[in-house]
Amino acid sequence: MSTNTPQSAPTPIVHFINGQRTEGAGGHTQDVTNPATGRVTGRVALAARTDVDAAVAAAQAAFPKWADTPPIRRARVLFHFLELLNQHKDALAHAITAEHGKVFTDAQGEVTRGIEIVEFACGIPQLLKGDFTDQVSTGIDNWTLRQPLGVVAGITPFNFPVMVPCWMFPVAIAAGNTFVLKPSPIDPTPSLMIADLLRQAGLPDGVFNVVQGDKEAVDALLEHPAVQAVSFVGSTPIANHIYEAGARHGKRVQALGGAKNHMVVMPDADMEQAVDALIGAGYGSAGERCMAISVAVLVGDAADQLVPRLVERARTLKVLDGEDLAAEMGPIVTRAAHERICSYIALGVQEGAQLLVDGRGFDARAAGAGTGTDTSDGFWLGGTLFDHVTPEMRIYKEEIFGPVLAIVRAKDFAEAVELVNRHEFGNGVACFTRDGHVAREFGRRIQVGMVGINVPIPVPMAWQGFGGWKRSLFGDMHAYGEEGVRFYTRQKSIMQRWPESTPKGAEFAMPTAK
Repeated sequence: MSTNTPQSAPTPIVHFINGQRTEGAGGHTQDVTNPATGRVTGRVALAARTDVDAAVAAAQAAFPKWADTPPIRRARVLFHFLELLNQHKDALAHAITAEHGKVFTDAQGEVTRGIEIVEFACGIPQLLKGDFTDQVSTGIDNWTLRQPLGVVAGITPFNFPVMVPCWMFPVAIAAGNTFVLKPSPIDPTPSLMIADLLRQAGLPDGVFNVVQGDKEAVDALLEHPAVQAVSFVGSTPIANHIYEAGARHGKRVQALGGAKNHMVVMPDADMEQAVDALIGAGYGSAGERCMAISVAVLVGDAADQLVPRLVERARTLKVLDGEDLAAEMGPIVTRAAHERICSYIALGVQEGAQLLVDGRGFDARAAGAGTGTDTSDGFWLGGTLFDHVTPEMRIYKEEIFGPVLAIVRAKDFAEAVELVNRHEFGNGVACFTRDGHVAREFGRRIQVGMVGINVPIPVPMAWQGFGGWKRSLFGDMHAYGEEGVRFYTRQKSIMQRWPESTPKGAEFAMPTAK
């Protein structure tokens, strides 16, 4: 689109309640922008409490029949949804790129990881199997089963508008719950695309609902007495609030918070692989990932080998419109996020860190980032690299959530491990080494929930579950995998015997196996 081309009217982005798109009663909207151009492309409705009430009521009405549907039939609906997802995965990826700004290949990867959770959820008949014990006592059998909770809700962030909702709703509805999704208002279009595909797959009305919105919608979900459980992914302060508010209102809560992920590079590591890993994990998706590497811990003389290479690669990043297949990094998601990241870069300079590469000077038009679009108002930032960062600095302690990589130097392995373990966050971490003993000790001693050995972004697969430690996770259970099944169900234990094997007379002692 050239600068002389008239802009089309912003697309209305609404709610999805009881199988239908609806504007709702909120009356307020928020602009949705294309980060590459800064232009308003949509206006998303912001739900009022009455809209949340309507979505929850629809989910409540749908729950009894859906919960009573045999798991294999629920799985068949998900199998059809899986087929539709695969058919429309590129359309979903384009929608992500248009509203989030991440490069198209990265958006494709996000959709694929979401699809993998749906594949996992299709195995729900096996996942819901209970245990049976014959003859726990004379004439008595005991078995367990897992049953759905009821209406559950998911509150998801802007950085993965397809993948993170897929961490939640496929497992939840496969287990027999009904679901209300509150996506980020920054990139809300994929949520409606998902809702349409679920309807096409044959999901009954009311089983999956979408309420667009802001804090008012979140608070309404947390306070609604019919909502049994809430899943959340986002920053630590909000995760803490979600956990406390949800628990205060009697809900089961799973709240995944922030991160400051380290990558420890030992002197014996393959340095070319380490550079590739740091550049990809630090600047991929413009650093707007909870699993992004934001701190490189260079041990011993690894710094002498790595720093010049990192500088060269950071300066030559291909920062382009996400639709350009040559792009390595796209724009920042919003103007406010761009300003926040730039303020952190300025803070790092004030704190005394050595600024090796400054992304604030990036010129999108000079770099040819537009692929035919006008990028003058886009939210562009180049890769930024700091050296000689210390643990006392805020740019080390706080989550920046942008393309800013900080280098911290450690004299040996023990100092590197201690550094990582002292940090308040414990989401993801990586260690690059050729030494098997170092790898084993790192995996055992590090106090972080997800660990990669020569793997920079160790996001677990669909059947293993995602979650960090410390202030990166509030609640007991990780997302998806078998822990996700446990989160969205509750166990019931049944003991049974028949009159023919029941002894006569009242028993006043505590029952024991006989």
